[in-house]
Amino acid sequence: MLKGFKDFLLRGNVVDLAVAVVIGTAFVAIVTAFTTGIVNPILAIFGGDDEMGLGFQLVADKPATFIQVGPIITAAINFVIIAAVLYFVLVLPATRAKKRYGDGDEKLSDVEVLIQIRDLVADGKRDAGGKHEF
Repeated sequence: MLKGFKDFLLRGNVVDLAVAVVIGTAFVAIVTAFTTGIVNPILAIFGGDDEMGLGFQLVADKPATFIQVGPIITAAINFVIIAAVLYFVLVLPATRAKKRYGDGDEKLSDVEVLIQIRDLVADGKRDAGGKHEF
């Protein structure tokens, strides 16, 4: 039972996923600080004079009905920044490395494997001086 669990944990995809989650979580703090310190003040320019920020109120004189648009824009900017950095820092280099170095585990169809076997047998017969009959 523990051997199966160990094999599961040491599988490449699980380890890669765990690393991605940890790096992504750590990076969220950086992006959140960026958007809180830079993006939110820029959005506040468009928000007006009240302290509620960018948005609109559904019912006048009822602050509870204020719909905040600023946090939605900030969350969208957070998402775009995180997705872009993860793509350009992790995904793109990993894809290039796989193409360059490869795993060596090419998935061949049954027909391709049979063609390779046929060619190897044919080469062996020619090297031995036998006739080529297929």
